[in-house]
Amino acid sequence: MSHWRLYRHELLLYLEHFLQNFIKGCHYSPPPNRTETTWKRFACSLKEQELIYPRTGTEDSASCQYLIDFIPLRPIYFILDDNFYYRSMRYEVYQLARQYTLGFCQLFLDCQADVCLERNSRRKQPLPEETIHAMVQKMEVPNPEKYAWEQNSLVLKTTECSVEDNLQVLDLLSTALENPVKPLEENTEVKEMDRAICAASVLHQADQAVRRAVSQTMKTAKDNNLTPKEMKSLADELNMLKVEFLEDLRHRENEKNNQLNINVTSLFSQQADGIVKKYLSEK
Repeated sequence: MSHWRLYRHELLLYLEHFLQNFIKGCHYSPPPNRTETTWKRFACSLKEQELIYPRTGTEDSASCQYLIDFIPLRPIYFILDDNFYYRSMRYEVYQLARQYTLGFCQLFLDCQADVCLERNSRRKQPLPEETIHAMVQKMEVPNPEKYAWEQNSLVLKTTECSVEDNLQVLDLLSTALENPVKPLEENTEVKEMDRAICAASVLHQADQAVRRAVSQTMKTAKDNNLTPKEMKSLADELNMLKVEFLEDLRHRENEKNNQLNINVTSLFSQQADGIVKKYLSEK
C-alpha cells in the first residue's frame, strides 16, 4: 500500500512538472529526484501522444531536454487510470486541476465483486482474491451531493457497454474541458492550510500512540519466550499493520474534517493482539 501511494504521488509530481513547463513555454527537462524507470515510462507516454519531442539525439541522457508541442491540434486530456478507491486520493488530482485552472472529471466503473473475481481469474497474473474483496470494502463512490468538487462525475455499470455510455463519456469530457476549476480565494486557502496543520498534528499523535502499542506488544511477545526468528517475523507483521493502519486513518481523517471519533491505541492494539495470539497459539 505504501509503495503504491508513493508511486502515485510521484506520477502527480511529474504531471505537475509538465504543466509548469507547458504554461511557461519552457523546454521540458527531466525533474530532479526522480525514479529513472518511472520517469522514462512517463516521458515515453508523452512522446507516444506527440506532446513532447527529443531536442537532441541523446534521448536516453539524464540531461536530455524535450520540445513541447505548445499548440496542439486537439484538446489535451490526461487520463489517470487507477483505482483511486479513497476520495482523498482523487481530491489530490482535483487540487492539481484547481491550481492550474484545468478541467476535472471522474469516471467511476461500478462492478460487482463476483464479476471482478471472474475477470481477475482470466488475467495472466491475477491478484489475490482478498485484494479484490478489500477494494470492494474501501471503494468510495463519487458523491456530488455531499462533495461539490465531485459534481462532474459519471458512474457506469461495467457489465454492459452501450453507445449511450460512450456518448455520456464524451459529454463528461466536453463538460470538464469547457468548465475549468476556478482557483481558491485567498481566505479559503488559509482555512484549508489550517485544516491541514490540524490533521498533521492529530496524525502525528496517532503515529506516536501506535508506536507505543507496537513496543508494548513486542515486550509481551518477548515475555512469552518467542524465538528470535518468531520475534523478527512478528515485528515485520506489526510494522506492515502499522503502515496500513495509519494510511487508513489518514484517509478517514480527511473525510471527517480532522475529527477522530475512535480510540486509536485501543483499535490498533486489538488488531496487534490478534497477530500475537497466532504466534502464542503455536507454543
